[in-house]
Amino acid sequence: MPLQKIQFKPGFNKQQTATGAEGQWIDGDFVRFRYGEPEKIGGFQQLVSTTLSGPARDQHSWTALDGKKYAAIGTSKLLIIYYSGQFFDITPLGTAITSCTYTSTTGSATVTINKVAHGLEVGEYIIFTSVTTPGSPTTSFTSNNFTANTFQIISVPTSSTFTVTMPVTETGTGVTAGGTITTTPYIFIGPTFQTSAFGYGTGYFGGTIPTSVTTLLDGALNNSSTTITVDATAAFPTSGRIDIDLELITYTGKTATTFTGCVRGANGSTAVSHLDNATVTNATDWVDWGEEANTAGVILAPGSWSLDNFGQILVATIKNGQTFTWSPAAISPLTTRAVIVSGAPTASVMTIVSDRDRHLFAMGTETTIGTPSTQDPMFIRFSNQEDINTYAPTVTNTAGTFRLDTGNEIRGSIQGKDYIFVLTDQAAYVIQFVGPPFTFSVRQVGTNCGCIGQHAIIFAQGAVFWMGNSGGFFVYDGTVKQLPSLVEDFVFTDVGDNLGINYDAGQIVYGYHNSLYNEVGWFYPKSGQTQIDRNVVYNYTENTWVTGSLARTTYQDADTFDFPYATQYIVNGTPTFPTINGVTNLFGSTKYWEQESGFNEVDTSGNKTTIAAFIRSGDYDISEQGLGGDGQLIMRVKRFIPDFKNLEGNAIVTLFFRDYPANSDSTPSTTPPTITGPFTITSSTDKVDTRVRGRQVSLKIENDAIDQSWRYGTLRLDIEAGGRR
Repeated sequence: MPLQKIQFKPGFNKQQTATGAEGQWIDGDFVRFRYGEPEKIGGFQQLVSTTLSGPARDQHSWTALDGKKYAAIGTSKLLIIYYSGQFFDITPLGTAITSCTYTSTTGSATVTINKVAHGLEVGEYIIFTSVTTPGSPTTSFTSNNFTANTFQIISVPTSSTFTVTMPVTETGTGVTAGGTITTTPYIFIGPTFQTSAFGYGTGYFGGTIPTSVTTLLDGALNNSSTTITVDATAAFPTSGRIDIDLELITYTGKTATTFTGCVRGANGSTAVSHLDNATVTNATDWVDWGEEANTAGVILAPGSWSLDNFGQILVATIKNGQTFTWSPAAISPLTTRAVIVSGAPTASVMTIVSDRDRHLFAMGTETTIGTPSTQDPMFIRFSNQEDINTYAPTVTNTAGTFRLDTGNEIRGSIQGKDYIFVLTDQAAYVIQFVGPPFTFSVRQVGTNCGCIGQHAIIFAQGAVFWMGNSGGFFVYDGTVKQLPSLVEDFVFTDVGDNLGINYDAGQIVYGYHNSLYNEVGWFYPKSGQTQIDRNVVYNYTENTWVTGSLARTTYQDADTFDFPYATQYIVNGTPTFPTINGVTNLFGSTKYWEQESGFNEVDTSGNKTTIAAFIRSGDYDISEQGLGGDGQLIMRVKRFIPDFKNLEGNAIVTLFFRDYPANSDSTPSTTPPTITGPFTITSSTDKVDTRVRGRQVSLKIENDAIDQSWRYGTLRLDIEAGGRR
């Protein structure tokens, strides 16, 4: 009897039905295409046994002048250096709170820190310095018990107290508002999640607006004052509402530096005291409880970073916040925290280094340097050449500014071959160094091509790729164009069996380049999810698309290191680095992986977990040679001959047969059977005998154990005519 070769086109086609996608692959997980054939992706090995707090939002690697290799990881809680197999905490610190006291109870590890208007919140990380204790027999705590490690705030009973958990219990008689302590919080980065905002439960009363203007308190504020003095009120409406540390305050008038006619504790919030330099935010247009919110525009943006290097110096910017640097050339650099960049803007969407000419760009930044309330999401500043501390333009430097005009906000930017590529929510721009007197040229190169998020942009093989703000994939290779994709509906809509994307969490989408396999891809949260749980990959050499469930929040290509490095967020994980007294799983944890290594998921103890890869084809009409017909005859299949290019361990092959497209897959006990298999295929398997019939056949290849890997070749069926029904 004749043998019929079953061949499939490379890539996934998820736009059509299983029958419409004849001769194509329609589904799979943990697979890629190389030379036109599918194979299981490489494994991943955990790099460090400890885990970090919060989801990672950016990662950057570079080599210092002395040849040492570093990676920086920015999470929603921390800024971390990875070096020589270890993590080091370089998270910047906030403003120190001096003259605190503490209260302890014998037999308890809970300590209450006392400080009027401390302004701290549950879950914040803090360190203690300059500690003195009353000593024995009043307390058994030593200053080292307070200063050795970081603490997590467990509760905030009042605006004047908060509690922490000590590493040991109190064995003294106990302290009441004794000792002296300086408390310094970690810098605030942002929320763990990006969510639509509806009243309480989102962290603020009402839905915040990402571009809300801010200013700072000029002096401490008690809990009853009806006139509030700030740095500037110019950007605020003449009457409205402000937010200070979750207290909402309405006002009826303003001067240049004060809000007047204030009503404290508005909208159910609590009137409390606030520290000097506390952030004051315009909350006039925030959405109150019970109001309908437009989820496309009212969101809580996630805590995020932009990371780059200026020479060997790390430049790290908190999204809509300050910019910091860390130098590997410092004395004891791995125990030195990142420090704020003097002279730089204090509120920017992101920063990026123009490598060719060594300017530092601040995107979506302040029109007045040092005044956060003047942040304009479409305004750009660049520093003086070779000088990241000078941003005010003069006739003797190359610093400058300009404002983009198409869109509502700058979403992200990336370094191209000899240009910086900038994307707003609506348009694309190219910024190119031209030298004096203009320094840079700015050209709009695309419209209706906005970007979904800050990190959804990739530069690879001389082109920029990104995920669109409203769906679709785009590329700039001299011209902006949309990339055709046979997985587009599956990624961007949730109709039918499409998983879709959560647009309200679009800012956490992370684009990546895997140069080892000529791939660009995006990690994203599917519809209904608030954290990344899916990926989509485009092979720009073979022009193929695949989708999968590999979930990584950041990804660094193999350049500084031999393999790609990536982070994975565990939503209920408890972090173990740095050592944090009283730590909980409030913010989840992050694991750090070396990708494309081996065949399995391997932890630092060598324990292996199976990467269960599979691929499923669409239906293929089977017919005997010479009989013709597009599935007209029912054919009997007596055997099949598998062919694998590479096979480590075993692979499992299952054949699915059906007479009509509406027939669903069922178990082999059905008469006649529509599934034959699964069959275990080894490197010595030459054929597999079957007794099955049908008009159409589809194929599934998978593995279900450790140390297995495969690359599929072809399949041949031994068939004969079996009638029309």
